[in-house]
Amino acid sequence: MKKAFVFLSMICASYGFAQDHFVGANTSSRAGILNGALNPAEFSNLSKKFEVNISGFSFNFSNDIVSLSDLNSDTDLEDLIFNGNSAVNASIDLEFSGLGAAMRWQKWAFALTTKGYVKADIIDVDPNLGDALLNSQSSIFDINAINTDHNQRVSGTSWGELGLSAARTVYEDDKHKFNGGITLKLLFPGSYSNIGVDAFKGTIRTDATGAYLSNANAALNFSYSGSLAESGTDFSDYTTKVFGGLHGFATDLGVNYQWKDPNDPKKYKINAGMSLRNIGTMTFSDSDNASDSYILKMLPGQELDLSEFQDAKSLKDIEKVLLNHPEFFTKTSSKEDFKVKLPTTFNIYADFKIYTKFFITGQLQQKMQDNSGNKQITAQNSWSIIPRVNLGFFEAYIPFSHSEFSGGNTGLGFRLGGFYMGSGSVVSALINDSKQIDFNMGFRWAFL
Repeated sequence: MKKAFVFLSMICASYGFAQDHFVGANTSSRAGILNGALNPAEFSNLSKKFEVNISGFSFNFSNDIVSLSDLNSDTDLEDLIFNGNSAVNASIDLEFSGLGAAMRWQKWAFALTTKGYVKADIIDVDPNLGDALLNSQSSIFDINAINTDHNQRVSGTSWGELGLSAARTVYEDDKHKFNGGITLKLLFPGSYSNIGVDAFKGTIRTDATGAYLSNANAALNFSYSGSLAESGTDFSDYTTKVFGGLHGFATDLGVNYQWKDPNDPKKYKINAGMSLRNIGTMTFSDSDNASDSYILKMLPGQELDLSEFQDAKSLKDIEKVLLNHPEFFTKTSSKEDFKVKLPTTFNIYADFKIYTKFFITGQLQQKMQDNSGNKQITAQNSWSIIPRVNLGFFEAYIPFSHSEFSGGNTGLGFRLGGFYMGSGSVVSALINDSKQIDFNMGFRWAFL
């Protein structure tokens, strides 16, 4: 179990993402497939009649505990992450954008896109519980009473997606343009793992001989499928099986408005839109599937040696420890196939032309579900203010953003023709005060 936490911690320190993929690039006035991913109605605004997405990827990481200024050669990530009294939240998020194509025809537009996702999350984990599970021995005698009323989670997910989009201009005159759009997503779940510890109450005693749990009560969930059923200690465990079989559907819905530039009707003074993204679920169905629930209840005088979890490399190994202690853990339900909800978000944005080549964008993302659910893929609330200069073939932008976990960040990005590269936090990272690291790049080709 320690290896799984260490792996997650090391990824959190070396990769990153902030939930908002391709920030800055996906609200460019050079409308394309990236804009359509944020809002399917944007496909009606394609800058060219045809666009082909060659490739794209985005790494994002954010947390609410560790900043870059805390890291050095002597850094012990476990101590940093679980050294404090506040609940720990961290999110690792990777998106691959594969081959795709979009076309605009009269008042209609259509697109076909492919994507792959990998996510790993720590949600509201009590630092005393996390530290006790990672470090079963301590030279310091300590007793910590833990009383939580929420669900603590450690989860990982990978899945693939095939998107079919359609958009239409529903009204247009010399000054205004209104579009609507929809994307239907075919989902291919790959792997899933989740540890959920709900309403945990207990006492952890640590000394030179180990860490011991007593007076504990909680509701537990262990769910796993695919490669994460066997292990979760290496990055390859998350990427080995991204595309599984077709076992899910989702929808994006969006509307868009443009106030046209009176000096050039092909351009705008304001481009605004809103969308609901990822409305749907997918079913994990695999020979190694399991979704098991337990009740933890300990009587006065009983203790559990937490070092028994130290050698666990998978959720299966953890469950073996639980089953070895029927006096503490009672299995209340068990099933093979299970459904997982996608991270549904509400998005609203507006891009304003300030003067000739200068624009400024405001963007807001609001999650529509609670991250505490054991079958819920997580999302974060965030907002961004993005000034930009667009010279046609070249564009540069500076995102000022705020995410739920990492707080405020400043980034930098550019586009050169169809090639783009950027980060929502590189400026903050360079001055060593960021709790977020992210990077994205890709290439698409537009013509006619």
